[in-house]
Amino acid sequence: MAQQLRSGITTGACAAAAAKAAVLAWRGMFPETVEVISPQGRVITVPVAEAAAAAEGGRASVVKDAGDDPDITNGVTIWASVKIDPSLSEIVLQAGEGVGIVTKPGLAVPVGQPAINPGPRTMIIRAVRDVLPECGAVVTISVPGGEQLAARTLNPYLGVVGGLSIIGTTGIVEPMSEEAFKNSLTPQISVVKALGYDSIVFVPGKMGQEYAVKRYGLPGDAVVQTSNFIGHMLESAVSHGLKQVLLIGHLGKIVKVAAGIFHTHNRVADGRLETIAAYLAAGGAPVSVIREILACNTAEAAVTIIENGGFTSVYQVLAERASTRAQRYVFGELTVGTVILTLKGEMLGLDNNARKIGGDLGWNIK
Repeated sequence: MAQQLRSGITTGACAAAAAKAAVLAWRGMFPETVEVISPQGRVITVPVAEAAAAAEGGRASVVKDAGDDPDITNGVTIWASVKIDPSLSEIVLQAGEGVGIVTKPGLAVPVGQPAINPGPRTMIIRAVRDVLPECGAVVTISVPGGEQLAARTLNPYLGVVGGLSIIGTTGIVEPMSEEAFKNSLTPQISVVKALGYDSIVFVPGKMGQEYAVKRYGLPGDAVVQTSNFIGHMLESAVSHGLKQVLLIGHLGKIVKVAAGIFHTHNRVADGRLETIAAYLAAGGAPVSVIREILACNTAEAAVTIIENGGFTSVYQVLAERASTRAQRYVFGELTVGTVILTLKGEMLGLDNNARKIGGDLGWNIK
């Protein structure tokens, strides 16, 4: 029997727990563990490493435990300093030592803000509010040594300077052993097949899953996550006897599939901007637009340039190409349709196969 891999906690959950412990220290309580709530409503118990009170607030730390995931931040200490401010009505988040600042557009956090992603922001604010309902506070998150660690991530290329990003959409780190992760993904297909579907919806992650179901009305039972293993999941769909796949994802993922990349982790393959630029050039976009695209830091940042230039027809071309490449990947044993989204879930483009498959599944797209 394969050994069960141990899950861990995200930097976002650590930051939220440290912030809560800091407020409790200010109130004279020093628990060994605190509970924080994930954006999905899951209760996560987090050990507290240190906590101390101050005249205007408190300070506490949590040591990140990534479980069996090879996480670059495993073992780092995440600090939260909380300054209670009765004149404030809100919880204000600041970046301390080792936490980056966003300097370029195209990310989920606006330029000039601490690189604390929306999920962790929600967790931190809720954790503080749980123990400080009566007024506002300034919460400063720090990761000593974070700037050095960030040099080994994509942050410098994404325009996040000065340290790490505080990330995590669920508060839990799932082990990322590649084979183990693939094996954990495949059973989703078995369930869809067992429920009587011959069409399936593939999304890279949880955000895509929420958009597919809540925004576009696709049946939740037919929507499964592929993570970066789109090729593996296409092959698994074939082996389970499914006939149609609706691929829904962010522009940055779908562009890779259009380029024939079926393991979409950025350390394996990229070429997102180059692929967008190539298809824009083929569609007649001027050199100035191509240069702008190639100068972007993210695929999301390219969306504004494409819209301003009037070249949004490229999205249908990219969707068609992604579907064609996916069908070739499984030697024509599946019909594949593709939908391209923004980070906010807005639909940029889709192909005719997607319209047919989505219609068969009862989505609310006209």
